Amino acid sequence: MSTGPGADSAPAPATHDTPTTHDTRSPRNTAVTPQAPSREPRGSSMFSSLKVRNYRLFFLGQVVSNIGTWMQRIAQDWLVLSLTGSATAVGVTTALQFLPMLLFGLYGGVLVDRLPKRRALLFTQTAMAVTGIALALLTLSGHVQVWHVYVAAFAVGLATVVDNPARQSFVSEMVGPGQLQNAVSLNSANFQSARLVGPAVAGLMITGVGTGWAFLCNGLSFVAPIAGLLLMRARELHVVERAPRGKGQLREGLHYVAGRPDLIWTIVLVGFVGTFGFNFPVYLSAFADDVFHAGAGSYSLFNTLMAVGSLVGALLAARRGTARMRVLVAAAVAFGLVELVAAVAPSLWLFALLMAPIGMFGMTVNVTANTSIQMGTDPAMRGRVMALYMMVFLGGSPVGAPIAGWITDAYGVRAGLAVGGAIAAAAAVTIGLVLARVGGLRLSVGWHEGHPRVRFVPRERREELAATA
Repeated sequence: MSTGPGADSAPAPATHDTPTTHDTRSPRNTAVTPQAPSREPRGSSMFSSLKVRNYRLFFLGQVVSNIGTWMQRIAQDWLVLSLTGSATAVGVTTALQFLPMLLFGLYGGVLVDRLPKRRALLFTQTAMAVTGIALALLTLSGHVQVWHVYVAAFAVGLATVVDNPARQSFVSEMVGPGQLQNAVSLNSANFQSARLVGPAVAGLMITGVGTGWAFLCNGLSFVAPIAGLLLMRARELHVVERAPRGKGQLREGLHYVAGRPDLIWTIVLVGFVGTFGFNFPVYLSAFADDVFHAGAGSYSLFNTLMAVGSLVGALLAARRGTARMRVLVAAAVAFGLVELVAAVAPSLWLFALLMAPIGMFGMTVNVTANTSIQMGTDPAMRGRVMALYMMVFLGGSPVGAPIAGWITDAYGVRAGLAVGGAIAAAAAVTIGLVLARVGGLRLSVGWHEGHPRVRFVPRERREELAATA
């Protein structure tokens, strides 16, 4: 989201799926320059990327798999809480699932840039299916222990190291640059739609037949995306030249991001929000059990209402033409402030209703940042850049989840949620000001059609207005 003269807030850079002339190894040659807004093809709609057969197969497979994933998440958190009675243990489980991304995420990006992405996804999806089935057999047989859940969470995290950047960057190969933003937004809508079904089914299954069946459903759900990948037509993919094996590719990717303020500050903002604001497995299970003294059904309700808001945020992003800095920063500030309000909610129903705006603003942050980074990154670097993005967003959980769990156990879950929201809002305000300064923008306060208006305007424009006055 490079900012420059002539725009209140700059759009995401145009896609770089055409050859470029600058050397990506040198930060000096990747300076941020003003770019025209990237537009979808004329006649496109909210679901235009689904007209592409390969992406449609991918999308449908992910619908089934995402439902299973959400079922396992709910069942996993509830199982750990049942076995230990500790919010810290839930935080440790979440941390173990995302620790591999923190440790090996950048190397996963290097592999993704080298490997055929469809083959890589076939391997990772199969590995996660085997893990889910193994955990199901342990639980159904009555031999499950908390360390088994820890090992399963870590194994899924290892597969995610390659799976996440591969799935993110494979989208551009399926739909091409013209439909990239629409497809990224629909992927998020897909995930959140499954979130509406998965937690509800998981809640019923946990109370009815036990957590083991939820794990089994997740393991079997991977049949759908694997079949979709196998049925794709390779000749219809937008092939991107893979990076050859060589030394210094990891360092090259880091230099590329370091020379792009629009990329690096967006990633930093997402890191703060993801590390301290997105620890919902810790917060929501503790609110349901300790604050409101409700069962798994209320925990599922919280997740379902958050998914409703997230789905709305994703669909609004699919309609939006560009990813703007002001949208990203404003959504992050609103996300943190609503979390602060939810932390002091006196009743279960008020807390539950606040989950919808939290989901909407959180998804707006995620989709806007994801889209702007993908559209502003050269294809040869996309795997490494998206690995860094996912490493920061998901890899922050090994740091944030245990901290959130400790604060929850020591001072109560209300304090934990309030601290997370305050950090997210403060980081958004600070980084928003930094991005504005990098882009040569100044804060403008004035009146427009009888109403107060606060916005960022280019420095040159403000100086011209002052001179005229």
